This record gives sequence, C-alpha cells and structure tokens, in this order.
Amino acid sequence: MQVTTGLSDAVSRYLDMTSAELKLTAGNMANVDTPGYRTQGFNFEQEMMRAMQAPLDAPLTPNVSAVDGLVSRPDGNNVSMDRESMQLAKEQLQFRFGVTVLRSEFTRVMSAIHAEAK
Repeated sequence: MQVTTGLSDAVSRYLDMTSAELKLTAGNMANVDTPGYRTQGFNFEQEMMRAMQAPLDAPLTPNVSAVDGLVSRPDGNNVSMDRESMQLAKEQLQFRFGVTVLRSEFTRVMSAIHAEAK
C-alpha cells in the first residue's frame, strides 16, 4: 500500500526540480574550462508551476536554456564559478527544506495511522 498526500506529491516534485537544478549547476561547474561552453539554467519558479499542473505520472523535464547576461572569456566560455557556487548553495538549502517538509508530512501521516490503531 502506498500512502501519499497532496503535500507529499508536491514536495516530491519540488525535490525533483531541485535535483534537476543541482545537476545543471554541477554540469556548468564541470565545463568551466570547456571552450565555447555556455552556462545553462532554467526558471525554477516557472518550471515548478508547470510541474504542479502536469499529471502525477508525467516526466518532469525542465525547459533548459542558456543563461543571459554573463561575461564571456576570450574562449567563448561564460561559466562563472562565483555564480555557480551561489547557485549550488541556494539549491542545497532548497533541497534540505524539501526534505524537512517531507519528513514532517510523513511523521504527520504516521501519527494519524497509529492514532486510528489505538
């Protein structure tokens, strides 16, 4: 038996989007020395709204695009390690927040299940 709630489904999607953002940031950092590489990103809020409107079984693939407004080096690469480090810190906080909310929701559900058993 699988027990889910509306909140646990939403937090699951939030964690999936945060994971996608973390992977993208890691990819940007890995390509810091690749000539011509352009920093990739997506609008988290917009993609999260899209994910919340999609069916639960739909794959969550954010619309990734090049990040505008970054300074390019002579080799054409525009990855900024300062920007990516800040992104990584933000995404880690987002992920920790999501895990905390999900843990709280599961604790609430388990309490409700055990309360009915008494």
